[in-house]
Parts: sequence; C-alpha cells; structure tokens
Amino acid sequence: MIEVSDLRKSYRVRLGRKTFDVDAVRGATFNVQKGEVLGLLGANGAGKTTTIRMLTTLIRPDGGSAVVADADLATEAAVVRQRIGYVSQGGCTQDNSTAREELILQARMFGISKAEARERATRALETFHLTDYADRRCKTYSGGQRRRVDIAMGLINEPKVLFLDEPTAGLDPAGRIDIQNEVKRLRAEGMTVLITTHYLEEADALCDRVAIVEQGRVVAEGTPDELKNEVAGDVVTLGLNGSTPAAEKIMTGAAYVTKLETTDDGLRLFVESGNRVLPTILHDLDDAGIVPDTIEVHRPSLDDVFLAKAGRSLTAA
Repeated sequence: MIEVSDLRKSYRVRLGRKTFDVDAVRGATFNVQKGEVLGLLGANGAGKTTTIRMLTTLIRPDGGSAVVADADLATEAAVVRQRIGYVSQGGCTQDNSTAREELILQARMFGISKAEARERATRALETFHLTDYADRRCKTYSGGQRRRVDIAMGLINEPKVLFLDEPTAGLDPAGRIDIQNEVKRLRAEGMTVLITTHYLEEADALCDRVAIVEQGRVVAEGTPDELKNEVAGDVVTLGLNGSTPAAEKIMTGAAYVTKLETTDDGLRLFVESGNRVLPTILHDLDDAGIVPDTIEVHRPSLDDVFLAKAGRSLTAA
C-alpha cells in the first residue's frame, strides 16, 4: 500500500547572517503492506513528520519516489489525497465546533453529499464512542476525546491508508491507552496504518513492523521481535547511585562487555550471557569498592535495538 524509495527533503535555514541546508530526510526507503501497521520510530527531529508530510502530499520531496494506495506521489497527488486519511500531530479540531460539525465538514470537503456526510458522521461518532458529547464544543473535551475526533475525521472518507503522526503525544496515560485501543481496533479490522511515534512501548504494542529512523534515514526495519533478536546476548542494567564514572572506567575495559551506555542512574551493559558474567561483574566492582544499588539482567528491548542501530538510546534522546 506504500512503497517508498530514496525519499529526500532538505530545508534552507538562516541562522544569524548564515544560510545553510538541513537534510530532514536523507534517502528513506521502506514499504507498508495491505492491512499492516508500520511504525516509524525515532527521536524528535529524526525526520518522521517530514516523511509523513511528503507521503500525504503536504510538501514536495526533493528526490526519490513513492507510491501510496496505488497512486504515484509525484504525478497523481490528487488521487493520493482521495485515498488516504491523515491525522496530524497537532490535531485539527476547532475549539468552537462540535464533533458532529467537524465530521460532517470533513466529509463534505471530500465531495460527499450532505445526507451521506451526516450518516457517516453518526456512524463515526458511535464507532469512536463520541455520541454522548457529539454536540458539545470541542474545547470542552479531554485530550483523549479530541484525539478520537481527529482519528474519526481521518477515516470519514473511508481511506485505504491512514497516517497517524504522533497520535498520543501530549496525552495523559489514560488518554494514550484510549487511543492505542482505537489503533488496535483499526488493525484488527484490516486498516493499513503508518504511525510515527517516539514511545517504545507504543511501537512494540501497536506495530506489526517497525522502521527505526535516525537523522533522516531508516537504519533498521523489521518486526519488533526480529529487531530484538538482532541484538545478540543479554543486557545488564546497574543502578549505581553516584558511582557511575568509576564503574564505567572498569566496565569499559572488561572483555565480557560488548557495548556500554550510561543511564540516568547507572550503566547498561551488553554482554553475551548475563547469567554467566554476572558474578564476574559483581566481583570486579567489589574489588573497586563499588556496590550496585540494583542489578537487572534481561533480553534486549526496542530501546536496546535503537541504541545498537542508531548509536544512542531513544529514551535518553
């Protein structure tokens, strides 16, 4: 449903008296199959939103190509717009409009008749559990309720592909769970979805496949389990309560550590076998008079994958 090849976009930026080019997207290549949820996972500024804005025809690529819902992005932009739904990061509801008014207006902008627009709005309100406050002004809604209106608007034209740009950003935990449940429902119904997120647990829970984006490039792609399996061995996390620099010096020279990262309260070590090397880690730290507050051994997470592929922790970023 989406085929992207070497997509590129640069911006000219002025800083003081100097002007220079910033490469927002540097040759992104990926695809999304019919009925699949693909997550673009990356830190803020990685190029996720710019990629979506190109694929939804809001900005023109500088290079590369894409086919969206069987329409060529460069030569059939109008067809692409008819076949997709798009929910922007900032949302699109107006404070003084009601959910019903927003949905009807959105349907009418797609050329749908007044009667059909009203029928679709009613169905959408029921589907997204909005009926009880459908005729209240949107400014009275919670963040999660407004986000459900946004997604309903993105689906009002019955698109083949739905684009969701950071759909849970800024929501409280309850609102995030609410929206995640809606995305799970859409996946179960066979909707093709491209979603951007910087929440690791969200990508793990919602996405059939994940594409890790770093500095405008897709640096890894696969199912969450496939990506985790690419990071060999185990991860040992040490809570050190102020002893991190001394422990880092010891662990950096240890032959059993393949990669090391500092965290807010300690170290994260990549090792071949956590259970086997754990006694050695404790012995080496004890020789230096360091006693960890906590120590955990676990299989790699998506954040560990991000560190391995992008060179930094997404949580830290």
